[in-house]
Amino acid sequence: MKILKIAAVTAVFAAQFTLAQFKQTPLPYAYNALEGNIDAQTMEIHYSKHAAAYVANLNKAITGTPQEKETLFQILSNVSKLPAAVRNNAGGHYNHELFWTVLTPQKNTQPSAKLAKAITETFGSIDAFKEKMAKAGADRFGSGWAWLSVGKDGKLFVSSTPNQDNPLMDVVEEKGTPIFGIDVWEHAYYLKYQNKRADYLTAIWNVTNWKEISRRYDEALSKK
Repeated sequence: MKILKIAAVTAVFAAQFTLAQFKQTPLPYAYNALEGNIDAQTMEIHYSKHAAAYVANLNKAITGTPQEKETLFQILSNVSKLPAAVRNNAGGHYNHELFWTVLTPQKNTQPSAKLAKAITETFGSIDAFKEKMAKAGADRFGSGWAWLSVGKDGKLFVSSTPNQDNPLMDVVEEKGTPIFGIDVWEHAYYLKYQNKRADYLTAIWNVTNWKEISRRYDEALSKK
């Protein structure tokens, strides 16, 4: 009888796992890989609690709806027509899946020549771009994100969104394809930096994955 009960419970969990449309991608480095800039405890809580909750709640919110068969991009591009639970959790899932990849323990990565040229032409210099991103993050009241995106015209732009919104959503003013994002929710930095968001926004450049950002830039341009 116990074996049958265990088998039944296992089947339920297996079914739930199979039906879940969206899943977390494994973190591409250890929790402590970014130490000195982002501490291990923050990374573990951020990935295994906050981000995990977004994907779980997204799957729950879309169960039995047409969105169950849609891609994340399709959901985000029509999010104005969907419940707040879908908007918040779809955004949270997408934003964090991007965020993990644009960070790296590898030292001194550099933007590709193509991306560096585009940044310089758009913002004046790499340093001027970093200042603009830092301002977007620092000026975001409450929780949100700072973004580097490619617009429909193929040009780069920096923007900021509240909560878990992002430039792919049809509800934002500045729309485009995000290639880099900085999470400025307090849970992303508070254990190490407390209320010093500016220090976090400076430190994040030490672990920025320019190789991945450059790859995303090329990918975004190829779709124009």
